[in-house]
Amino acid sequence: MTTNQVLRPLFIFFFLLTGTVTFAQTETLEKTAKYDSTYRPAAYDLKVEQFKAFPNSTKDIIFLGNSLTANTDWTELLQLPSARNRGISGDITYGVLERLDEVIEGKPAKVFILIGINDISRNVPDALILKNYQKMVSRIKAGSPKTRIYLQTLLPVNNTFDKFKNHYNKDQHIAFVNKGLKELATKEKVTLIDLHPHFLDTDKRLKKELTHDGLHLTMAGYNKWAEVLTKGGYLK
Repeated sequence: MTTNQVLRPLFIFFFLLTGTVTFAQTETLEKTAKYDSTYRPAAYDLKVEQFKAFPNSTKDIIFLGNSLTANTDWTELLQLPSARNRGISGDITYGVLERLDEVIEGKPAKVFILIGINDISRNVPDALILKNYQKMVSRIKAGSPKTRIYLQTLLPVNNTFDKFKNHYNKDQHIAFVNKGLKELATKEKVTLIDLHPHFLDTDKRLKKELTHDGLHLTMAGYNKWAEVLTKGGYLK
């Protein structure tokens, strides 16, 4: 492990505590981090082709993200005929930006976005994840001004499991991104849905009863997500 790898999470954690972290500061430390913005999961092209083949409607409620979004049937889960799943397992923020036009062209009623944990696992700097979120919001606003945008905070993970080691022990990064999402939502006047605390156990991990591998959700986890959306009035 390099000195940079050791200091990076400590640096971010310190400034999260003090509240003085800036994108410039994190980028200074992270500029040597190795990451691949061109990475796309194996099923990416097929899924995008499918999405493009499906009809669009201005009544659509789009759920956009990675496997956490992809792994459920939103129409069935929410009993919402207008719900559309635009999740791709393994996707990162760069992948969402690449396929965002498919979402925008339909001028959907709402877009719920949850993406970023795979970026973190692949060493994409936290500040760049947030910049990509800014690009998503700006492009949706420009291309579909009537679409209501909902940013959802990243879920916690649970390191007592052992299947997704690159995703565990990234709590400081998750906290940094979530803090930035809250600030972005305020700045852009879009809705922030703070999912993260609803999934935490007393040890600040993803509740075991809501996950089967420390990252992905069980049916109970999806029911919790649906409960947050329903009780919050976000689907009306």
